[in-house]
Amino acid sequence: MLCLAYGLAGLVGGAIPVNTGRVAPERGIRVYVADNGIHTDIVLPVTAGGNDWRDLLRPEDLADPRYAAHPYVAFGWGDRAFYVGTPTWSDLDLATVLRAATGSDDTVLHVEHVPRPLAGPDIRALTLRPDEYRRLVRYVRASFRVGADGRAGSVRGYGPHDAFYDARGHYDAVHTCNEWTGRALRRAGVRTGWWTPFSDTVMWWLR
Repeated sequence: MLCLAYGLAGLVGGAIPVNTGRVAPERGIRVYVADNGIHTDIVLPVTAGGNDWRDLLRPEDLADPRYAAHPYVAFGWGDRAFYVGTPTWSDLDLATVLRAATGSDDTVLHVEHVPRPLAGPDIRALTLRPDEYRRLVRYVRASFRVGADGRAGSVRGYGPHDAFYDARGHYDAVHTCNEWTGRALRRAGVRTGWWTPFSDTVMWWLR
């Protein structure tokens, strides 16, 4: 019953739109939201709108630094044990899910260096005004837990082109990886759901 109530609440929260008066500009900065069926990522250009991610994301953070030459980076946020400990869905177990759902302050950002995405059913393209893009960038940057040197601690990712970075924020069943994406879009002013705990509740509005 608890799982059913949570699922229904998530669907209702995702169905309530915010930023309904926004009209997408014809020209601006192109960003993307990618969905793997369970988790969403925000995909941003390495350099655009006065922002350059290379001050935080260094080639040496990757197993193969050559991938840092890709023009886009995909950002996803979540619980460290859930993210780092489950490189494939077959590695996922109930204990990890329950631990993350009940709350964790040990969070990470998963960052992948990728080519320019191709929009499709699982990748939605958005055009942002410069001020909207700056708000989105500020939100993502604020999610990094940086030290006195201005850098976040990192470990290698699943493959040669990605890495995990120490992050800020509390993860639980309310503040999920997809709600992090939804909150980022709401902060930017994009039309999306009021609460987006599931990937579907993020993607519904990005058409």
